[in-house]
Amino acid sequence: MSDTELREQVRQRYAAAATAVTDTGREALPLVDAGCCTPDNSSCCGGTGEVDDAFGASLYAAAEQGELPAAAVAASLGCGNPTAVAELRPGETVLDLGSGGGIDVLLSARRVGPSGFAYGVDMTDEMLALAEANKVKSGLDNVAFLKGTIEDVPLPDGSVDVVISNCVINLSTDKPAVVREMFRVLRPGGRIGISDVVAEDHLSPTDRAQRGSYVGCIAGALSRREYLQGLAEAGFEDAEVTFTHEAAPGMHSAIVRARKRG
Repeated sequence: MSDTELREQVRQRYAAAATAVTDTGREALPLVDAGCCTPDNSSCCGGTGEVDDAFGASLYAAAEQGELPAAAVAASLGCGNPTAVAELRPGETVLDLGSGGGIDVLLSARRVGPSGFAYGVDMTDEMLALAEANKVKSGLDNVAFLKGTIEDVPLPDGSVDVVISNCVINLSTDKPAVVREMFRVLRPGGRIGISDVVAEDHLSPTDRAQRGSYVGCIAGALSRREYLQGLAEAGFEDAEVTFTHEAAPGMHSAIVRARKRG
């Protein structure tokens, strides 16, 4: 499958997930309706089936879920909680890559407060529409959702303090471009706090594909070594990849952190 075909498959899956939340309603969906990382689950990375509670909305504290519109929680597709990973502070400007229904953007906006701002970038019209509706319900005005790809972010150089992302970078067909874009939009001294699926170093790309599909957040995952190398090549410092829980044999949900020199 070509890169273009893979990207369209990802777009269609996320569009279907957004439509399911919008059409069915939060009350009819389990909280963890679309976890990314169970390769044997047909609803993986978008859909409305029962999934392992290690993924999706269950990774957010009840108090966090209570802060947000139900549809934002129901549309959670991630493998971690990047708002906690990034240790957001009042007054900061945050960018969420692949923002989906907006859960991490809205949580970020609350963390950084009125003096801060939170952007979300997503390529899927259906997710952007859901995110805009959730923004209205949240009552927050320090939020903006932008249409674009994570390989070509529609923000100027040095415009944000923190970049977050939740189980999305593994879906990109040009990960070096994503890493370069993160570095570009960060201000000097800025940082990344990412949740993603990462493979153990001994697994080849073929091994990863045998453990799950690309759209299921498995086949396209980088290894820990590849992640660290890519961050270093882009200019990041103090990079670390920490495994948190297993998503498939030899594949893990992970926390990825790094900084841009001040």
